[in-house]
Amino acid sequence: MSPVDWPKTVEDAVALQERLRTQVITRSAPDLRIDTVAGLDVGYRSNDTVAGVCVVFDAKTLVVLDEVVVEDTTDFPYIAGLFAFREMPVLLRALDRVTVAPDLLVADGQGLAHPRRFGLACHLGVHTGIPSIGVAKNAMGTFDPPGHSRGSMSDLVMEDAVVGRALRTQNGVKPVFVSVGHKIDLDRACAEVLRLAPRYRLPETTRRADTLTRQAASSV
Repeated sequence: MSPVDWPKTVEDAVALQERLRTQVITRSAPDLRIDTVAGLDVGYRSNDTVAGVCVVFDAKTLVVLDEVVVEDTTDFPYIAGLFAFREMPVLLRALDRVTVAPDLLVADGQGLAHPRRFGLACHLGVHTGIPSIGVAKNAMGTFDPPGHSRGSMSDLVMEDAVVGRALRTQNGVKPVFVSVGHKIDLDRACAEVLRLAPRYRLPETTRRADTLTRQAASSV
């Protein structure tokens, strides 16, 4: 489904999420190789003007290989659990314009940690067919604090189901919240986030995308 044909009502959007959630794959292919990683984020200049960012990194060196910022407008209402319908069209435009194809998408948001188990990372992954994960700054669900050391983690739970993990990326800092989007398992997703966060709490994909969205949102 093209973003231009996406639902315009809340009821139709929820129905689409319920239908597409059955297509999510929560395991990694045996030969999954991740050489390039894209960070995706959206910034808001106004309630209906959005900037979508896609930054592609070399997964080993964390060197930026390409980055694109695209502006667009949205008329879908701002409703928790349905952010993808505001943000995906501009993100897909940005993803389409990068010159280096990513092997993994890292969304600044949720994957399975979502009321219908179909957050932005899931929607991006199912739509594109690219393995994807969600890395959120805040928890969607409940968790016990992980240990204080880098790499410590604990289950993130919603309605008695494990939907992700609270992951400590640096010693003594607040955890981030990792959930599967599509075509990757939770262990591999957490390992990739740790690889992308060698020095700071947030993975480099999120840090750079955040910077570009703030710049775009504040530009005249």
